[in-house]
Amino acid sequence: VQLQASGGGLVQAGGSLTLSCKASGSIFSINAMRWYRQAPGKQRELVATIATGGITNYADSVKGRFAISRDNAKNTVYLQMSSLKPEDTAVYYCRAQLSLAESDPLYWYWGQGTLVTVSS
Repeated sequence: VQLQASGGGLVQAGGSLTLSCKASGSIFSINAMRWYRQAPGKQRELVATIATGGITNYADSVKGRFAISRDNAKNTVYLQMSSLKPEDTAVYYCRAQLSLAESDPLYWYWGQGTLVTVSS
């Protein structure tokens, strides 16, 4: 199983960016999908979660500015980021809770990070 994140880059404050993360491999089902971020010198923090049915949850720091969505047919989760601030600068990681077979339990898998830099 591999989670491939993409879409990071350099953007000016107030700008927008959309991250993508595609899960690939022998996957039976995907439950929740999440985005985390880790700023330099700080702990990794949960940014947004989307459940199988589409229910979403956000960190207070990004509410109203970020939107998480998913395309179940493509095993892909997105993070639309707008009104970006310099404090949003971080490496963003995706994470997916999935099973590899019908009888298997759900496990969390991490993707590699993608760097988002917001300049002031």
